[in-house]
Amino acid sequence: MLPEKSTIDIRAALKQGMAELRAAAISSRTLAAEVLLMHALGRDRAWMYSHHDEILDVATAQEYFALIARRAAGEPTQYLTGHQEFWGLDFEVTPAVLIPRPETEHVMEVALARLGERGLKIHLDTGLPRETLNIADVGTGSGCLAIALAYELPHADIVATDISAQALEIARRNAVRNHVADRVRFVEADLLALPGHEKPAKPFFDLIVSNPPYIADSDATTLQREVRDHEPHTALFAGPTGLEIYTRLIAQARDQLRDRGILVLELGHDSAPHVQALFDADSASWTKVAITMDLASIPRVLAAERLR
Repeated sequence: MLPEKSTIDIRAALKQGMAELRAAAISSRTLAAEVLLMHALGRDRAWMYSHHDEILDVATAQEYFALIARRAAGEPTQYLTGHQEFWGLDFEVTPAVLIPRPETEHVMEVALARLGERGLKIHLDTGLPRETLNIADVGTGSGCLAIALAYELPHADIVATDISAQALEIARRNAVRNHVADRVRFVEADLLALPGHEKPAKPFFDLIVSNPPYIADSDATTLQREVRDHEPHTALFAGPTGLEIYTRLIAQARDQLRDRGILVLELGHDSAPHVQALFDADSASWTKVAITMDLASIPRVLAAERLR
């Protein structure tokens, strides 16, 4: 408990915050305590540690320990600060959107690698501008994939879909925040059921990316409480098996990708063999199907090329 007049300095506050998170068995408690104190102070880490003996004012101390209490109760740090970095960009996050994870950056890496020279804004042989890339990000959430792709691919026009109007509002703000709002169009839609594209007369997209819901309904009890109790269930759960979204999305992508168009999907835990089987069953439509491991050697991303 804090006295009515704060006498606690930054170092002591940080130490107490860590202790409270340790008692609550919070993972990454040191980082969480630091990030929450930086947020309460409105300062960066370098300033905080170079002023470790500075006394906190009462309002800041109260704000900090209130945040610590909420984190100890299970609220994710990112929702408490309202921010998460992805691909070197800053994203607003709220409980309306899934928190971007470092693992999802593998989707970016694979997509850019698969595009190859198509990802360059000029033709290397002539120096002329390259044709516009048409890209879809399905289940965009915070907009992290769509916005990062727009940042990396200045010659791309991107459609980002989500069934959540609240998520799309956050994504639109993130596009403005990262200066790509003019090249990303956000659409409320179920996967790729875009107006005018339900049964496209001509395939349209060069690249489709997605980090879809992939958790089986029955696996809810296996999730960390931070995820289960605070992140949006529509972005987490796919149905009884966890594969339902993959089945629908792969079929839609087959119809909407151009020849040599690329589909890049994030994979859920243990889903790789099952998703691979969906492509194997339609081998006439897909080629260059490959799985990429993450840094923990877990199958994380599947990419395939449309064959027409």
